[in-house]
Amino acid sequence: MTTTTEFLIVGGGIVSLTLAKELLAQGADHITILEKESELGVHASGRNSGVLHAGIYYPPETLKAQLCLKGNLMLQDYCREKNLPLGNVGKVIVARNQDELPMLENLYHRAIQNGAKVDLIDEQQLANIEPHAKTCQKALYSHYTAIVNNKMILESLYQDLKQSGKVTLQFNTAFIKPKDSYTAVTTNGDIRFKKLINAAGAYADKVAHAFETGKSYYLIPFKGIYKKLTKEQSHLVNGNIYPVPDLRNPFLGVHFTRNLQGDVYIGPTAIPAFGRENYGKLQGIDAEAAKIITHQIAMFFTNEKFRSVALEEPKKYIFSYFFNDAKKLVKELKKEWIVPTGKVGIRPQLIDVKEKELLMDFLVLKDNHVLHILNAISPAFTSSMAFAKYVVNNYLMN
Repeated sequence: MTTTTEFLIVGGGIVSLTLAKELLAQGADHITILEKESELGVHASGRNSGVLHAGIYYPPETLKAQLCLKGNLMLQDYCREKNLPLGNVGKVIVARNQDELPMLENLYHRAIQNGAKVDLIDEQQLANIEPHAKTCQKALYSHYTAIVNNKMILESLYQDLKQSGKVTLQFNTAFIKPKDSYTAVTTNGDIRFKKLINAAGAYADKVAHAFETGKSYYLIPFKGIYKKLTKEQSHLVNGNIYPVPDLRNPFLGVHFTRNLQGDVYIGPTAIPAFGRENYGKLQGIDAEAAKIITHQIAMFFTNEKFRSVALEEPKKYIFSYFFNDAKKLVKELKKEWIVPTGKVGIRPQLIDVKEKELLMDFLVLKDNHVLHILNAISPAFTSSMAFAKYVVNNYLMN
């Protein structure tokens, strides 16, 4: 059985849904989205911290810098329009010691360049915003950082698309391979398309490789484990408390985030994982594990940034290391205030296998009528609506 569509989108995450929404706005008549799971938000789009970032960390020439804040404001507007929960809580970035103050200043200037609304504040001002946060002399306050309910946004976008009458979202349907230039083989039959968009998240490189595109790129999974404060101590955090990050790698470090239900999560880690869905200790480890480990070993010996992550992050499996990391951000923290959670995410990080380098920005590859979106990692959720507009305008409607 073969069906036909104008646009075929592989993957049902936030990037796919916002792309479909933008394609409709620009005149698309028939869009089919493939989602291998039975519901939305099973993976990255439903598992991240729910923070809308504000464009602070990214070099101004990057897509992340150009699209993060725009996407943040567009998603905030969408939440208001649809009466979805939205917390305008802001964020503080604290310096753990004097050595981090130059980087804090650097972040301030970078944020200003990117259009973010930020203030350098002193310890007294910090106490007024986050009384429990601790810093060395100065901190950075981000006004536009917000918190949302990821899954409610995904569901709302899905309902918008369904109501258009022009979008079909096929659950329990995985892309297998291209049959020819304009036909995709799926687990639910063949689909003819005019244009295909690969937005398959953690599997985007595998889909690209099936089309003989981006063969030098490979996604390595990193596991993000969260813990949280007890209910009795959750009042200690008003919004978000983040450390000054090491901008040589794409991870922001363990931080505190208060969600819309009032729970305060601590995390995530960035531990190299052994499978694209390796959420448990053994869960999600499959036949690809050997290949993933081979790439991790190669990166470990050739890339200093990867090596520093690989040496430091696994220590956070040990509670005392995790606790000591979190303790540096606040005035007081006791081990009994922290409880385990089932919240785990996988962040797929794109590497250039030939160059042995981590790619820090979103990557869009076009081959005629097939488009591949690689490295759609943080702040991809935040950026999604602006990113969709950028992709459609620059790659799909010209």
